[in-house]
Amino acid sequence: MERFKTILKNIAERRSPQELIDEGVHSELKKTLNVFDLIVIGIGAVVGTGIFTIIGSAIIGSTDGLGAGSAVVISMCLAAIASVFSALSYSEIAAMIPVAGSAYTYTYATMGEFMAWMVGWILMLEYAIGNITVASAWTGYFVQLLKGFKHVLPTWVVNYPLWLRNDYRSMYEICNRQGINPHDVMPFLNLPCGIEIPIAANIPAIFIVLVLTILLIKGIKESTKVATIMVGVNLFIILSFIIVGAFYVRPENWMPFAPNGVEGIFTGAFVIFFAYVGFDAISTAAEETKNPQRDLPIAILGTLILCTILYICAALVLTGVVPLHFIDTQAPLAHAMRFVGIHWYAGLISVGALCALTTVLLIYQLGTTRILFAMSRDNFLPKSLNAIHKKFKTPHIMTWIAGLIVVICGLFMDLNISAELCNFGTFTSFIIICIAVLILRKTEPNRDRPFKVPFCPWFPIFGIISCLGLMYCKFSAKATSALYFIIWLAIGFLIYALYSYHEKRRCEK
Repeated sequence: MERFKTILKNIAERRSPQELIDEGVHSELKKTLNVFDLIVIGIGAVVGTGIFTIIGSAIIGSTDGLGAGSAVVISMCLAAIASVFSALSYSEIAAMIPVAGSAYTYTYATMGEFMAWMVGWILMLEYAIGNITVASAWTGYFVQLLKGFKHVLPTWVVNYPLWLRNDYRSMYEICNRQGINPHDVMPFLNLPCGIEIPIAANIPAIFIVLVLTILLIKGIKESTKVATIMVGVNLFIILSFIIVGAFYVRPENWMPFAPNGVEGIFTGAFVIFFAYVGFDAISTAAEETKNPQRDLPIAILGTLILCTILYICAALVLTGVVPLHFIDTQAPLAHAMRFVGIHWYAGLISVGALCALTTVLLIYQLGTTRILFAMSRDNFLPKSLNAIHKKFKTPHIMTWIAGLIVVICGLFMDLNISAELCNFGTFTSFIIICIAVLILRKTEPNRDRPFKVPFCPWFPIFGIISCLGLMYCKFSAKATSALYFIIWLAIGFLIYALYSYHEKRRCEK
Protein backbone atom coordinates (compact mmCIF):
# COMPACT_ATOMS: atom_id res chain seq x y z
CA MET A 1 0.00 0.00 0.00
CA GLU A 2 2.85 2.35 0.88
CA ARG A 3 4.58 1.59 -2.44
CA PHE A 4 1.35 2.35 -4.31
CA LYS A 5 1.10 5.74 -2.59
CA THR A 6 4.71 6.49 -3.51
CA ILE A 7 4.03 5.67 -7.17
CA LEU A 8 0.95 7.92 -7.21
CA LYS A 9 2.97 10.73 -5.65
CA ASN A 10 5.75 10.34 -8.19
CA ILE A 11 3.54 10.27 -11.28
CA ALA A 12 1.66 13.37 -10.07
CA GLU A 13 4.85 15.30 -9.24
CA ARG A 14 5.05 18.62 -11.07
CA ARG A 15 7.92 20.94 -11.94
CA SER A 16 7.42 24.56 -10.99
CA PRO A 17 7.28 27.11 -13.84
CA GLN A 18 10.19 29.00 -12.26
CA GLU A 19 12.35 25.87 -12.24
CA LEU A 20 11.63 25.33 -15.92
CA ILE A 21 12.37 28.96 -16.76
CA ASP A 22 15.69 28.89 -14.86
CA GLU A 23 16.65 25.72 -16.71
CA GLY A 24 15.86 27.35 -20.03
CA VAL A 25 17.89 30.47 -19.18
CA HIS A 26 20.99 28.36 -18.54
CA SER A 27 20.43 26.14 -21.59
CA GLU A 28 23.34 25.53 -23.94
CA LEU A 29 21.05 26.01 -26.96
CA LYS A 30 22.01 29.12 -28.93
CA LYS A 31 19.40 31.95 -28.78
CA THR A 32 19.33 33.24 -32.35
CA LEU A 33 15.68 33.45 -33.46
CA ASN A 34 13.59 36.62 -33.77
CA VAL A 35 9.88 37.13 -34.45
CA PHE A 36 10.40 36.98 -38.22
CA ASP A 37 12.17 33.62 -37.92
CA LEU A 38 9.31 32.27 -35.79
CA ILE A 39 6.66 33.39 -38.28
CA VAL A 40 8.65 31.71 -41.04
CA ILE A 41 8.63 28.49 -38.98
CA GLY A 42 4.88 28.78 -38.42
CA ILE A 43 3.89 29.63 -41.99
CA GLY A 44 6.26 27.01 -43.35
CA ALA A 45 4.64 24.29 -41.24
CA VAL A 46 1.01 25.38 -41.69
CA VAL A 47 0.70 26.56 -45.30
CA GLY A 48 2.97 24.04 -47.03
CA THR A 49 1.04 20.87 -46.29
CA GLY A 50 -2.40 22.42 -46.21
CA ILE A 51 -2.32 24.22 -49.54
CA PHE A 52 -0.34 21.80 -51.68
CA THR A 53 -1.63 18.40 -50.51
CA ILE A 54 -4.24 18.20 -47.74
CA ILE A 55 -6.66 20.67 -49.34
CA GLY A 56 -7.41 18.19 -52.13
CA SER A 57 -8.20 15.37 -49.68
CA ALA A 58 -10.41 17.70 -47.62
CA ILE A 59 -12.45 18.56 -50.73
CA ILE A 60 -12.71 15.10 -52.31
CA GLY A 61 -12.53 12.84 -49.25
CA SER A 62 -10.93 9.39 -48.98
CA THR A 63 -11.81 5.78 -48.22
CA ASP A 64 -11.74 6.75 -44.52
CA GLY A 65 -14.05 9.77 -44.71
CA LEU A 66 -16.25 12.02 -46.85
CA GLY A 67 -15.07 15.24 -48.48
CA ALA A 68 -16.45 18.73 -47.87
CA GLY A 69 -16.69 19.77 -51.55
CA SER A 70 -16.75 23.54 -52.12
CA ALA A 71 -17.89 23.87 -48.51
CA VAL A 72 -14.26 23.23 -47.57
CA VAL A 73 -14.12 26.99 -46.92
CA ILE A 74 -16.54 26.38 -44.03
CA SER A 75 -14.32 23.49 -42.90
CA MET A 76 -11.38 25.88 -42.87
CA CYS A 77 -13.32 28.41 -40.83
CA LEU A 78 -14.24 25.69 -38.31
CA ALA A 79 -10.60 24.59 -38.09
CA ALA A 80 -9.51 28.22 -37.68
CA ILE A 81 -12.09 28.86 -34.95
CA ALA A 82 -10.96 25.76 -33.08
CA SER A 83 -7.37 26.89 -33.60
CA VAL A 84 -7.74 30.50 -32.50
CA PHE A 85 -8.74 29.57 -28.95
CA SER A 86 -5.81 27.17 -28.75
CA ALA A 87 -3.48 29.72 -30.38
CA LEU A 88 -4.39 32.29 -27.72
CA SER A 89 -3.70 29.70 -25.01
CA TYR A 90 -0.38 28.80 -26.65
CA SER A 91 0.54 32.48 -26.72
CA GLU A 92 -0.09 32.96 -23.00
CA ILE A 93 1.71 29.88 -21.78
CA ALA A 94 4.63 30.07 -24.26
CA ALA A 95 5.37 33.67 -23.23
CA MET A 96 5.01 32.70 -19.57
CA ILE A 97 7.26 29.59 -19.76
CA PRO A 98 9.58 30.12 -22.78
CA VAL A 99 11.43 26.79 -22.78
CA ALA A 100 11.86 23.88 -25.22
CA GLY A 101 9.35 21.05 -25.21
CA SER A 102 6.09 22.84 -26.02
CA ALA A 103 2.96 21.11 -24.70
CA TYR A 104 5.12 18.46 -23.01
CA THR A 105 6.86 21.03 -20.82
CA TYR A 106 3.66 22.94 -20.08
CA THR A 107 1.95 19.71 -19.01
CA TYR A 108 4.82 18.91 -16.64
CA ALA A 109 4.25 22.25 -14.93
CA THR A 110 0.50 21.70 -14.53
CA MET A 111 -0.50 18.02 -14.53
CA GLY A 112 2.52 16.10 -13.35
CA GLU A 113 5.07 13.59 -14.56
CA PHE A 114 2.88 10.86 -16.07
CA MET A 115 0.69 13.23 -18.07
CA ALA A 116 3.82 15.05 -19.27
CA TRP A 117 5.26 11.78 -20.57
CA MET A 118 2.02 10.89 -22.36
CA VAL A 119 1.80 14.33 -23.98
CA GLY A 120 5.43 14.03 -25.09
CA TRP A 121 4.61 10.64 -26.59
CA ILE A 122 1.60 12.15 -28.40
CA LEU A 123 3.78 14.98 -29.73
CA MET A 124 6.12 12.34 -31.15
CA LEU A 125 3.09 11.03 -33.03
CA GLU A 126 2.22 14.55 -34.15
CA TYR A 127 5.65 15.36 -35.58
CA ALA A 128 7.61 12.23 -36.45
CA ILE A 129 4.70 10.18 -37.83
CA GLY A 130 3.17 13.18 -39.58
CA ASN A 131 6.53 13.79 -41.24
CA ILE A 132 6.20 10.45 -43.05
CA THR A 133 3.19 11.72 -44.99
CA VAL A 134 4.95 14.96 -45.88
CA ALA A 135 8.05 13.10 -47.09
CA SER A 136 5.87 10.93 -49.32
CA ALA A 137 4.15 14.01 -50.81
CA TRP A 138 7.60 15.50 -51.43
CA THR A 139 8.47 12.46 -53.53
CA GLY A 140 5.26 12.86 -55.54
CA TYR A 141 6.08 16.44 -56.53
CA PHE A 142 9.73 15.54 -57.16
CA VAL A 143 8.64 12.84 -59.62
CA GLN A 144 6.31 15.33 -61.34
CA LEU A 145 9.17 17.80 -61.63
CA LEU A 146 11.39 15.15 -63.24
CA LYS A 147 8.68 14.40 -65.80
CA GLY A 148 8.82 18.03 -66.89
CA PHE A 149 12.37 17.33 -68.12
CA LYS A 150 11.50 14.18 -70.09
CA HIS A 151 13.00 15.70 -73.27
CA VAL A 152 16.25 16.57 -71.47
CA LEU A 153 16.92 13.77 -68.97
CA PRO A 154 17.34 10.07 -69.78
CA THR A 155 14.20 7.93 -69.59
CA TRP A 156 15.63 5.83 -66.74
CA VAL A 157 15.90 9.01 -64.63
CA VAL A 158 12.46 10.42 -65.45
CA ASN A 159 10.64 7.11 -65.07
CA TYR A 160 12.76 5.28 -62.53
CA PRO A 161 11.20 2.14 -60.96
CA LEU A 162 8.08 2.46 -58.79
CA TRP A 163 9.65 0.34 -56.03
CA LEU A 164 12.34 3.00 -55.57
CA ARG A 165 9.81 5.78 -54.91
CA ASN A 166 7.13 4.04 -52.80
CA ASP A 167 6.96 2.02 -49.60
CA TYR A 168 5.80 -1.58 -49.95
CA ARG A 169 2.25 -0.83 -48.74
CA SER A 170 1.83 1.83 -51.42
CA MET A 171 3.24 -0.60 -53.98
CA TYR A 172 0.59 -3.19 -53.12
CA GLU A 173 -2.15 -0.50 -53.33
CA ILE A 174 -0.91 0.58 -56.78
CA CYS A 175 -0.84 -3.04 -57.97
CA ASN A 176 -4.35 -3.74 -56.68
CA ARG A 177 -5.74 -0.56 -58.23
CA GLN A 178 -4.16 -1.20 -61.63
CA GLY A 179 -4.52 -4.99 -61.66
CA ILE A 180 -0.76 -5.59 -61.75
CA ASN A 181 1.07 -8.60 -60.36
CA PRO A 182 3.42 -7.24 -57.61
CA HIS A 183 6.15 -9.65 -58.76
CA ASP A 184 6.22 -7.86 -62.13
CA VAL A 185 7.07 -4.43 -60.71
CA MET A 186 8.80 -5.12 -57.38
CA PRO A 187 11.69 -7.42 -56.35
CA PHE A 188 11.22 -9.93 -53.52
CA LEU A 189 13.66 -11.50 -51.09
CA ASN A 190 12.97 -15.24 -50.82
CA LEU A 191 13.85 -16.69 -47.42
CA PRO A 192 14.67 -20.42 -46.95
CA CYS A 193 11.46 -20.90 -44.94
CA GLY A 194 9.37 -19.97 -47.97
CA ILE A 195 8.54 -16.41 -46.86
CA GLU A 196 8.73 -13.64 -49.46
CA ILE A 197 9.75 -10.15 -48.33
CA PRO A 198 8.88 -7.30 -50.75
CA ILE A 199 11.70 -4.85 -51.39
CA ALA A 200 10.52 -1.26 -51.79
CA ALA A 201 11.78 2.05 -50.43
CA ASN A 202 10.88 5.69 -51.01
CA ILE A 203 14.44 6.74 -51.88
CA PRO A 204 13.75 10.47 -52.55
CA ALA A 205 11.92 10.77 -49.20
CA ILE A 206 14.77 9.07 -47.35
CA PHE A 207 17.30 11.30 -49.11
CA ILE A 208 15.57 14.61 -48.28
CA VAL A 209 15.04 13.60 -44.62
CA LEU A 210 18.74 12.78 -44.22
CA VAL A 211 19.81 16.04 -45.90
CA LEU A 212 17.58 18.10 -43.60
CA THR A 213 18.81 16.18 -40.56
CA ILE A 214 22.37 17.22 -41.41
CA LEU A 215 21.20 20.82 -41.95
CA LEU A 216 19.54 20.91 -38.51
CA ILE A 217 22.75 19.63 -36.90
CA LYS A 218 24.60 22.55 -38.49
CA GLY A 219 22.39 25.00 -36.55
CA ILE A 220 18.83 26.28 -36.21
CA LYS A 221 19.69 29.76 -37.53
CA GLU A 222 21.16 28.24 -40.67
CA SER A 223 18.04 26.07 -40.97
CA THR A 224 15.69 29.05 -40.68
CA LYS A 225 17.67 30.93 -43.35
CA VAL A 226 17.00 28.08 -45.75
CA ALA A 227 13.35 27.96 -44.59
CA THR A 228 12.97 31.72 -45.18
CA ILE A 229 14.00 31.40 -48.83
CA MET A 230 11.67 28.42 -49.39
CA VAL A 231 8.73 30.09 -47.62
CA GLY A 232 9.24 33.16 -49.83
CA VAL A 233 9.00 30.99 -52.95
CA ASN A 234 6.03 29.17 -51.42
CA LEU A 235 4.07 32.38 -50.75
CA PHE A 236 4.83 33.76 -54.21
CA ILE A 237 3.47 30.58 -55.85
CA ILE A 238 0.31 30.54 -53.71
CA LEU A 239 -0.47 34.24 -54.20
CA SER A 240 0.13 34.04 -57.94
CA PHE A 241 -2.11 30.94 -58.15
CA ILE A 242 -4.89 32.87 -56.40
CA ILE A 243 -4.50 35.87 -58.73
CA VAL A 244 -4.10 33.92 -61.99
CA GLY A 245 -6.70 31.29 -61.08
CA ALA A 246 -9.29 33.94 -60.20
CA PHE A 247 -9.64 34.74 -63.95
CA TYR A 248 -10.68 31.12 -64.63
CA VAL A 249 -13.24 30.73 -61.82
CA ARG A 250 -16.68 29.53 -62.92
CA PRO A 251 -19.27 29.95 -60.13
CA GLU A 252 -21.22 26.89 -61.32
CA ASN A 253 -18.26 24.73 -60.24
CA TRP A 254 -19.08 25.62 -56.63
CA MET A 255 -22.34 23.68 -56.92
CA PRO A 256 -23.34 21.49 -55.19
CA PHE A 257 -21.74 23.51 -52.43
CA ALA A 258 -21.79 20.81 -49.72
CA PRO A 259 -22.29 17.46 -51.51
CA ASN A 260 -21.82 15.44 -48.31
CA GLY A 261 -23.63 17.76 -45.93
CA VAL A 262 -22.57 18.46 -42.37
CA GLU A 263 -20.60 15.23 -42.06
CA GLY A 264 -18.43 16.15 -45.01
CA ILE A 265 -17.81 19.64 -43.64
CA PHE A 266 -16.71 18.35 -40.23
CA THR A 267 -14.57 15.61 -41.78
CA GLY A 268 -12.94 18.27 -43.96
CA ALA A 269 -12.19 20.36 -40.86
CA PHE A 270 -10.56 17.32 -39.26
CA VAL A 271 -8.36 16.75 -42.32
CA ILE A 272 -7.34 20.41 -42.55
CA PHE A 273 -6.10 20.27 -38.95
CA PHE A 274 -3.15 18.19 -40.19
CA ALA A 275 -1.55 21.48 -41.20
CA TYR A 276 -2.15 23.42 -37.97
CA VAL A 277 0.66 21.69 -36.10
CA GLY A 278 2.69 24.78 -37.04
CA PHE A 279 1.56 26.59 -33.86
CA ASP A 280 3.15 23.92 -31.73
CA ALA A 281 6.29 24.02 -33.87
CA ILE A 282 6.75 27.70 -32.98
CA SER A 283 6.66 27.03 -29.26
CA THR A 284 9.17 24.17 -29.54
CA ALA A 285 11.78 26.77 -30.53
CA ALA A 286 11.10 29.01 -27.49
CA GLU A 287 14.44 28.22 -25.85
CA GLU A 288 16.30 29.42 -28.93
CA THR A 289 14.38 32.73 -29.25
CA LYS A 290 16.02 36.03 -28.32
CA ASN A 291 12.91 37.65 -26.82
CA PRO A 292 10.36 34.83 -26.36
CA GLN A 293 7.96 36.76 -24.08
CA ARG A 294 7.26 39.27 -26.85
CA ASP A 295 7.94 37.30 -30.04
CA LEU A 296 6.12 34.01 -29.38
CA PRO A 297 2.56 35.46 -29.07
CA ILE A 298 3.09 37.67 -32.16
CA ALA A 299 4.37 34.74 -34.21
CA ILE A 300 1.63 32.30 -33.15
CA LEU A 301 -1.30 34.66 -33.77
CA GLY A 302 0.27 36.14 -36.90
CA THR A 303 0.73 32.67 -38.38
CA LEU A 304 -2.91 31.76 -37.68
CA ILE A 305 -4.31 34.88 -39.36
CA LEU A 306 -2.08 34.80 -42.45
CA CYS A 307 -2.46 31.07 -43.08
CA THR A 308 -6.26 31.05 -42.67
CA ILE A 309 -6.66 33.87 -45.21
CA LEU A 310 -4.43 32.02 -47.70
CA TYR A 311 -6.32 28.75 -47.11
CA ILE A 312 -9.74 30.24 -47.83
CA CYS A 313 -8.63 32.19 -50.92
CA ALA A 314 -6.82 29.18 -52.41
CA ALA A 315 -9.82 26.89 -51.72
CA LEU A 316 -12.28 29.30 -53.38
CA VAL A 317 -10.12 29.56 -56.49
CA LEU A 318 -9.37 25.81 -56.68
CA THR A 319 -13.02 24.71 -56.38
CA GLY A 320 -14.09 27.49 -58.76
CA VAL A 321 -11.59 26.52 -61.46
CA VAL A 322 -11.94 22.71 -61.38
CA PRO A 323 -15.22 20.75 -61.08
CA LEU A 324 -15.25 18.70 -57.87
CA HIS A 325 -14.95 15.29 -59.55
CA PHE A 326 -11.85 16.43 -61.48
CA ILE A 327 -9.85 17.77 -58.50
CA ASP A 328 -6.58 15.90 -57.95
CA THR A 329 -5.85 14.97 -54.33
CA GLN A 330 -2.07 14.61 -54.63
CA ALA A 331 -1.17 17.82 -56.48
CA PRO A 332 -4.39 19.89 -56.61
CA LEU A 333 -2.95 23.30 -57.54
CA ALA A 334 -0.66 22.04 -60.28
CA HIS A 335 -3.47 19.94 -61.72
CA ALA A 336 -5.82 22.96 -61.70
CA MET A 337 -3.42 24.91 -63.91
CA ARG A 338 -3.11 21.97 -66.31
CA PHE A 339 -6.91 21.74 -66.35
CA VAL A 340 -7.16 25.28 -67.76
CA GLY A 341 -4.25 24.71 -70.15
CA ILE A 342 -1.43 26.63 -68.41
CA HIS A 343 1.05 23.74 -68.39
CA TRP A 344 4.20 25.80 -67.83
CA TYR A 345 2.70 27.28 -64.67
CA ALA A 346 1.81 23.79 -63.41
CA GLY A 347 5.53 22.99 -63.52
CA LEU A 348 6.30 26.18 -61.60
CA ILE A 349 3.79 25.15 -58.95
CA SER A 350 5.60 21.82 -58.58
CA VAL A 351 8.79 23.75 -57.77
CA GLY A 352 6.90 25.82 -55.19
CA ALA A 353 5.38 22.68 -53.70
CA LEU A 354 8.83 21.12 -53.29
CA CYS A 355 10.02 24.24 -51.47
CA ALA A 356 6.92 24.24 -49.27
CA LEU A 357 7.11 20.56 -48.35
CA THR A 358 10.85 20.79 -47.73
CA THR A 359 10.14 23.56 -45.24
CA VAL A 360 7.48 21.44 -43.52
CA LEU A 361 9.89 18.51 -43.26
CA LEU A 362 12.53 20.78 -41.77
CA ILE A 363 10.16 22.25 -39.19
CA TYR A 364 8.59 18.92 -38.19
CA GLN A 365 12.07 17.47 -37.79
CA LEU A 366 13.00 20.44 -35.59
CA GLY A 367 9.90 19.88 -33.43
CA THR A 368 10.61 16.16 -32.99
CA THR A 369 14.19 16.86 -31.95
CA ARG A 370 13.38 19.57 -29.42
CA ILE A 371 10.67 17.47 -27.74
CA LEU A 372 13.00 14.48 -27.45
CA PHE A 373 15.64 16.85 -26.08
CA ALA A 374 13.30 18.11 -23.35
CA MET A 375 12.19 14.58 -22.40
CA SER A 376 15.79 13.38 -22.17
CA ARG A 377 16.72 16.38 -20.04
CA ASP A 378 13.96 15.35 -17.62
CA ASN A 379 15.45 11.82 -17.40
CA PHE A 380 12.63 10.02 -19.20
CA LEU A 381 15.18 9.00 -21.82
CA PRO A 382 18.92 8.28 -21.45
CA LYS A 383 20.77 11.47 -20.49
CA SER A 384 23.51 10.81 -23.01
CA LEU A 385 21.08 11.41 -25.87
CA ASN A 386 20.71 15.15 -25.21
CA ALA A 387 24.40 15.94 -25.66
CA ILE A 388 25.04 19.32 -27.33
CA HIS A 389 27.43 19.49 -30.29
CA LYS A 390 30.57 21.39 -29.21
CA LYS A 391 30.82 23.40 -32.43
CA PHE A 392 27.22 23.85 -33.63
CA LYS A 393 25.51 23.98 -30.19
CA THR A 394 22.67 21.72 -31.35
CA PRO A 395 21.42 18.40 -29.90
CA HIS A 396 23.06 16.35 -32.67
CA ILE A 397 22.34 12.85 -31.30
CA MET A 398 18.63 13.61 -30.88
CA THR A 399 18.56 15.14 -34.34
CA TRP A 400 19.91 11.94 -35.87
CA ILE A 401 17.44 9.84 -33.87
CA ALA A 402 14.52 11.99 -35.07
CA GLY A 403 15.66 11.61 -38.68
CA LEU A 404 16.12 7.85 -38.44
CA ILE A 405 12.66 7.42 -36.87
CA VAL A 406 11.08 8.98 -39.96
CA VAL A 407 13.27 6.95 -42.33
CA ILE A 408 12.59 3.60 -40.64
CA CYS A 409 8.85 4.13 -40.05
CA GLY A 410 8.46 5.37 -43.62
CA LEU A 411 9.50 1.94 -44.89
CA PHE A 412 6.39 0.21 -43.60
CA MET A 413 3.80 2.68 -42.26
CA ASP A 414 0.53 3.37 -44.07
CA LEU A 415 0.96 6.97 -45.25
CA ASN A 416 -2.73 7.91 -45.17
CA ILE A 417 -3.10 6.62 -41.63
CA SER A 418 0.00 8.56 -40.53
CA ALA A 419 -1.64 11.83 -41.64
CA GLU A 420 -4.76 11.18 -39.57
CA LEU A 421 -2.70 10.01 -36.59
CA CYS A 422 -0.89 13.34 -36.75
CA ASN A 423 -4.31 15.03 -36.53
CA PHE A 424 -5.17 13.22 -33.32
CA GLY A 425 -1.87 14.34 -31.87
CA THR A 426 -2.54 17.95 -32.87
CA PHE A 427 -6.03 17.98 -31.32
CA THR A 428 -4.77 16.41 -28.11
CA SER A 429 -1.91 18.88 -27.69
CA PHE A 430 -4.30 21.80 -28.32
CA ILE A 431 -6.68 20.50 -25.64
CA ILE A 432 -3.81 20.04 -23.17
CA ILE A 433 -2.62 23.61 -23.73
CA CYS A 434 -6.09 25.03 -23.03
CA ILE A 435 -6.34 22.97 -19.83
CA ALA A 436 -2.82 24.05 -18.77
CA VAL A 437 -3.77 27.73 -19.07
CA LEU A 438 -6.80 27.19 -16.80
CA ILE A 439 -4.69 25.33 -14.21
CA LEU A 440 -1.92 27.95 -14.16
CA ARG A 441 -4.47 30.74 -13.71
CA LYS A 442 -5.36 29.00 -10.41
CA THR A 443 -1.96 27.74 -9.24
CA GLU A 444 0.19 30.70 -10.40
CA PRO A 445 -2.18 33.69 -10.36
CA ASN A 446 0.55 36.25 -9.60
CA ARG A 447 3.14 35.10 -12.13
CA ASP A 448 4.04 37.61 -14.82
CA ARG A 449 2.09 37.02 -18.05
CA PRO A 450 3.41 39.08 -20.99
CA PHE A 451 0.31 37.93 -22.90
CA LYS A 452 -3.09 36.93 -21.48
CA VAL A 453 -5.90 34.96 -23.10
CA PRO A 454 -8.90 37.32 -23.23
CA PHE A 455 -12.22 36.25 -21.71
CA CYS A 456 -10.59 33.49 -19.66
CA PRO A 457 -11.84 30.86 -18.75
CA TRP A 458 -14.33 30.92 -21.64
CA PHE A 459 -11.88 31.02 -24.55
CA PRO A 460 -9.80 28.04 -23.32
CA ILE A 461 -13.05 26.12 -22.62
CA PHE A 462 -14.28 26.85 -26.16
CA GLY A 463 -10.93 25.58 -27.47
CA ILE A 464 -11.33 22.30 -25.56
CA ILE A 465 -14.94 21.79 -26.73
CA SER A 466 -14.21 22.54 -30.41
CA CYS A 467 -11.21 20.17 -30.55
CA LEU A 468 -13.11 17.41 -28.73
CA GLY A 469 -16.04 17.85 -31.12
CA LEU A 470 -13.89 17.36 -34.22
CA MET A 471 -12.15 14.34 -32.66
CA TYR A 472 -15.53 12.82 -31.80
CA CYS A 473 -16.62 13.09 -35.44
CA LYS A 474 -13.68 10.95 -36.48
CA PHE A 475 -14.13 8.42 -33.65
CA SER A 476 -17.84 8.09 -34.43
CA ALA A 477 -16.96 7.26 -38.04
CA LYS A 478 -14.95 4.28 -36.68
CA ALA A 479 -11.90 5.33 -38.67
CA THR A 480 -8.85 3.05 -38.64
CA SER A 481 -6.69 5.93 -37.44
CA ALA A 482 -8.83 6.26 -34.29
CA LEU A 483 -8.00 2.66 -33.35
CA TYR A 484 -4.32 3.21 -34.08
CA PHE A 485 -4.34 6.31 -31.89
CA ILE A 486 -5.60 4.24 -28.94
CA ILE A 487 -2.90 1.64 -29.63
CA TRP A 488 -0.27 4.41 -29.73
CA LEU A 489 -1.40 5.64 -26.30
CA ALA A 490 -1.22 2.09 -24.91
CA ILE A 491 2.34 1.67 -26.20
CA GLY A 492 3.35 4.98 -24.60
CA PHE A 493 1.87 3.87 -21.28
CA LEU A 494 3.84 0.60 -21.40
CA ILE A 495 7.13 2.36 -22.18
CA TYR A 496 6.60 4.71 -19.25
CA ALA A 497 5.64 1.91 -16.84
CA LEU A 498 8.42 -0.47 -17.87
CA TYR A 499 11.29 1.96 -18.50
CA SER A 500 10.87 5.73 -18.16
CA TYR A 501 9.41 5.72 -14.63
CA HIS A 502 12.30 3.63 -13.32
CA GLU A 503 14.91 5.50 -15.37
CA LYS A 504 13.81 8.80 -13.84
CA ARG A 505 13.96 7.38 -10.30
CA ARG A 506 17.43 5.93 -10.99
CA CYS A 507 18.82 9.24 -12.30
CA GLU A 508 17.46 11.17 -9.32
CA LYS A 509 19.17 9.00 -6.70
